[in-house]
Amino acid sequence: MNAPLPITPYPTTAPSHPDEVSNLPRDEALRRRYGPQVALPDMPPSPVFDTLLRHRSVRAFSDRSLPEGTLEMLVAAGQSAASSSNVQAWSVIAVQDPDRKARLSMLAGDQEHIRSCPLFLMWVADLSRLDRIADRRGIAPDGTRYLEMLLVAVIDAALAAQNAVLAAESIGLGTVYIGAMRNEPEKVAAEVGLPADAMIAFGLCVGYEDPAAQTADIKPRLPQQTILHRERYSPAPEADAVADYDRAMAGFQASQGLRAVDWSLQAARRVHELRGRERLSEALRALGFGIR
Repeated sequence: MNAPLPITPYPTTAPSHPDEVSNLPRDEALRRRYGPQVALPDMPPSPVFDTLLRHRSVRAFSDRSLPEGTLEMLVAAGQSAASSSNVQAWSVIAVQDPDRKARLSMLAGDQEHIRSCPLFLMWVADLSRLDRIADRRGIAPDGTRYLEMLLVAVIDAALAAQNAVLAAESIGLGTVYIGAMRNEPEKVAAEVGLPADAMIAFGLCVGYEDPAAQTADIKPRLPQQTILHRERYSPAPEADAVADYDRAMAGFQASQGLRAVDWSLQAARRVHELRGRERLSEALRALGFGIR
């Protein structure tokens, strides 16, 4: 059995340039993800694995244009993801118009990176296409009235988006997900003309990181012993591991020039109050979803 991954406080020296993070060797990327004492068995070379380990959220974008064909290749990567029963219950809306990005930014809490990124992708949990297909076949789409199909659509969209993120980061682009697209679901749907039975699950900023801004670093994650369960679920090692992670995140926040706050306190506050998203089921019904 592999030993658990210990984690210690994060180094206080932040990277100075995006390329510094994008070209990190695997051992260093793992150290930043889990702490300096991380030890994993040697694995075969894998550019895909290394790109995944270097993932970080980028919130400062340059005005550099994307390579020709980037959008189409990201969609191709997304469509190469698995899809439940191959129903492909997702769509994506590419937004590049500055005025529309500005309006969407305000609906998402005034996030500057939505305005500044050259490409904003809005991932749609889309049951409307299945409704139309069934209708053309003369079959009642009763199943899209149920929570199961909404879950299928959201999962399909998430799998496709993560494929697109990996593809984007593999060619040197930065990304950040925007869950705040769910802050005002009806207004967001109206902005992009969604039909009934479709919702924006999340957004995704894509572009080249601004080298003049402070470079985002690889964020530590919870120790594997809190996430990985063997054979049966067991929370036994959780409390000590979370305490270690609180210290590691405090170090990371300091390295990024942020105020240090315990991760566990932030997480507890997040599940205490959803800050407007507690009305999501109401919004989904307004958008045409049955959710039986």
